[in-house]
Amino acid sequence: MRIIKIFILSIFSYYSLFANEVSLQSPDSRYAVKVFEQENHLWFTVDFNGNRVIYPSLLGINGNGEWKENVKIGNISRDTVNQTWYPVYGERSVVKDHYNGCVIDLVSDDNKRRTLQLEIRSYDEGVAFRYIFPGGEYLHITDEYTQYTLPEGTKAWYTPRAQTSYELLPLYGWPGESERPLVLELPENNYLLFTEAGVVNYVRTKFALGDKPNTINNVMYGSVDEIAPFATPWRVLMAAKKAGELIENNDILLNLNPPSIIENPWWITPGKVMREVTLSTAGAKAVVDFAVKRNLQYIHFDSGWYGPENNWKSDATTVAFDSIRNSKYGAFDLHEAIAYAKKNNKKVILYVNQRALSNQLDEILPLYKSWGVDGLKFGFVQVGSHLWTKWLHEAVAKCAKYGLVVDIHDEYRPTGFSRTYPNLMTQEGIRGNEEFPDATHNALLPFTRFTQGAADYTICYYRRDFSGKDVPEKSQGLVKARLLSTTPAHQLALSVIYYSPLQYVYWYDKPSESQDEPELEFFDKVPTVWDDTKVLEGVPAEYITMARRSGRDWFVGSITNTEPRKLFTSLNFLEPGKTYTAHIYEDDPKVKTRTKVGIKRIKVTHESVLEANLQPSGGQAIMITEILD
Repeated sequence: MRIIKIFILSIFSYYSLFANEVSLQSPDSRYAVKVFEQENHLWFTVDFNGNRVIYPSLLGINGNGEWKENVKIGNISRDTVNQTWYPVYGERSVVKDHYNGCVIDLVSDDNKRRTLQLEIRSYDEGVAFRYIFPGGEYLHITDEYTQYTLPEGTKAWYTPRAQTSYELLPLYGWPGESERPLVLELPENNYLLFTEAGVVNYVRTKFALGDKPNTINNVMYGSVDEIAPFATPWRVLMAAKKAGELIENNDILLNLNPPSIIENPWWITPGKVMREVTLSTAGAKAVVDFAVKRNLQYIHFDSGWYGPENNWKSDATTVAFDSIRNSKYGAFDLHEAIAYAKKNNKKVILYVNQRALSNQLDEILPLYKSWGVDGLKFGFVQVGSHLWTKWLHEAVAKCAKYGLVVDIHDEYRPTGFSRTYPNLMTQEGIRGNEEFPDATHNALLPFTRFTQGAADYTICYYRRDFSGKDVPEKSQGLVKARLLSTTPAHQLALSVIYYSPLQYVYWYDKPSESQDEPELEFFDKVPTVWDDTKVLEGVPAEYITMARRSGRDWFVGSITNTEPRKLFTSLNFLEPGKTYTAHIYEDDPKVKTRTKVGIKRIKVTHESVLEANLQPSGGQAIMITEILD
């Protein structure tokens, strides 16, 4: 990874053994953090744009003893960092890392031989802090006492797990803990986001209501046993006047993780993926042919290829597909399918359940590499505990040694580890199209889950009723309809709005279901990684319009919730003095194709404003290409 050598590091340490207050501002002065002693405890506050967003809130942890009471501020060192770095891929091709920081030595009146530090960084994008045990003692960490006291009237977008729906709730009466990130709406028309970064050798932390009114506490999944020196993950707070800033500023999570340790990442290739749903040789070849035709870079073989995934006897070194599920599609020769994909320059991802991963990882990685496999999708991973969190990130590192990219499914949510190991390209941790959410849920996800990084939402296209009648599906002996409630143009737009370097499209679809609708050219051409990202407008759970740039081209996506909506999109992000063609894909009931997506092409400049009339649960996708002389 290359780094622009604009690096300013200034340390002006000073010693104030008996100081009782420390202040720290962000480089642009919008954030002001204060740590202070009061009533025998350590507290902090945060101001944003001159408004108090975090009222006096407790700090503290245990590990080598209690650090909750009788804690004093000791020595303080300060630094400023201003650097720029290039990620292997991302939502932006250049990332700014600029913050003012300080490290506070904490002194315990109970036992002065114990040591603890509080490190704080104040970025223009947010505030982060962590606890550091600098000594060499054994640690048994069972509690972090960090809390956040918020203005009266604050509401939170509550969700209990990584793959559940959201509710906007006041700060009382929650049914349980809430998943990360926790996005809050303040009465002063500000937004707040609480999350964590660098959760690699620790436990997952969620959020719960505190004993005091309007207070939220960090809640650890379980205990952590380690040996100092040791640092906890970063506790991160982001504030915004407009909710879209939470998306535009999410590089803070990457900046709080170490740089990439993969020296030659040329093999890490972003791209679009199609799942082969039949697990048959004929089906695999059909998907490869479709991938060639529709400019997809990967094909994926999902659960069942080595037998029932939840059976301990299933062997992930042997192709023994679940005949009960797949016999109707014919025989499956995985090696023949991989060879056909390679012949056509397509990469291959294999699904492996954690039952097999935990038992066979060291055996299957070199084996799969010898088969010509390019990546793994981890299924049903254990998340939360110290044991499995550490194991999971070590597994990603092992995959990197064999040149394998990784997609982690189920409850795992990112905390910036993809900066250190960019072969971790995407992860689920989202209620995506596998669960057929409605458009209101989709319009909320950019402001919640996607502030954390890439998510494998599994975009669909043909899983819908084109006849106007209910289309039942047999599932485990039950008949139930599971169809998309969002429009085709909505799904097209998601490929821009929802960031995933491995972007799964046509998730439930087979090549035979496609009728080569003209609008598929948008899926053909849309990239999966970007040089720049802008949120043009949006309100959580209502609508969003995002613009992303790849080279000279811009791609714009708009979606609405279940309500119809008229939007006016300014193209002032285009370069002045140049003319472009806007290729617009929108829902249009007058179009004769079954998908009812109309296409129009118009000339535009940076002065243009485009009008969109979105249907309920609808959307619009735009590709903007420069007209070259």
